[in-house]
Amino acid sequence: MFDFSTVVDRHGTWCTQWDYVADRFGASDLLPFTISDMDFATAPCITDALHQRLDHGVFGYSRWKNDEFLAAVVHWFQQRFACPIDTDALVYGPSVIYMVSELIRQGSNPGDGVVVHTPAYDAFYKAIEGNQRRVVGVALEKDATGWQCDMNALEAVLAQPQNRILLLCSPQNPTGKVWTRDELTTMAALCERHNVKVISDEIHMDMVWGEHQHIPWSAVARGNWALVTSGSKSFNIPALTGAYGLISDEPSRSAYLQALKNRDGLSSPSVLALVAHIAAYRQGEPWLDALRQYLEANLGYVAETLNAAFPALNWQPPQASYLAWIDLRPLNLDDNALQKVLIEQQKVAIMPGYTYGAEGAGFVRLNAGCPRSKLEQGVQRLIAGIRSLG
Repeated sequence: MFDFSTVVDRHGTWCTQWDYVADRFGASDLLPFTISDMDFATAPCITDALHQRLDHGVFGYSRWKNDEFLAAVVHWFQQRFACPIDTDALVYGPSVIYMVSELIRQGSNPGDGVVVHTPAYDAFYKAIEGNQRRVVGVALEKDATGWQCDMNALEAVLAQPQNRILLLCSPQNPTGKVWTRDELTTMAALCERHNVKVISDEIHMDMVWGEHQHIPWSAVARGNWALVTSGSKSFNIPALTGAYGLISDEPSRSAYLQALKNRDGLSSPSVLALVAHIAAYRQGEPWLDALRQYLEANLGYVAETLNAAFPALNWQPPQASYLAWIDLRPLNLDDNALQKVLIEQQKVAIMPGYTYGAEGAGFVRLNAGCPRSKLEQGVQRLIAGIRSLG
């Protein structure tokens, strides 16, 4: 019904992943598996809705706080997560990271600590340090069942009064960990106990595999919190911009909207982003479910192929996201040597794990959000690059 196998040529479209791969990897002729957008055309229901809006021909100032958009978000959270939404708590923003940055500014002071689980999404480090706050890392620990958080270690840093915010990634990027209800409930209680605000980035919420279930922070929240997310990852529409969130208390919500509108002049959203989100959340479920099946099969291919080549890896697909967080530590490789081989000999761009902090050393992050034919090339080049170092 939906075609995810046909390759769409993204060259010449000002595409970060393809046209600007040299910015990060130093060469332009690379096959990229890098930042977290996908090589698929978005859902037909979205393009149909965009065409209809384009045919209207007038693109004046718009409002995000309209009944259609609010109702679409309510419908999606109820349909996908059985989670009710208070529309009075809903806010809008140009991107999830903008919202995270603004909430960090409002919930802490320069020099304060922001707690994150590491390895962490690299934009988290930039948002924290770029706002003159300190990154306070709590390392996730890998065991036979997946990635675990030492709650005693987490409480030890939450108890320090200079650490004002827990910036949670749920599901977690780059590990792909899906937080259980028990874990979320424990974190909520710890943050309430130590008067720590929670900002939960849930942009990967729709990409959870198998028996795992995403639980929105709002379902367990206590104290002062915000949840921020977008349909941009799920429906591959980040270039349209647009994100939204829930802010628990009215004073914080008012302060956020004041900054959005009066300080930053960003209260008029991209009308195409609104149209896309409404179409996605009202009509896009069949497309998303078909995409999820394709992506899960892609990740299964990565596991099967890598483990056949290197049985010592015993790599298992992540619990969430189309980003394969591959632990190469059993092979005792030099990260820099591997990147050099991949770039110069194999002509492939795969994110080195150290991009996501010191705890990422020995890993690579490979974006499997692409047609299988491209993924096969990337995995085979990764295997060849590893073998060349042996």
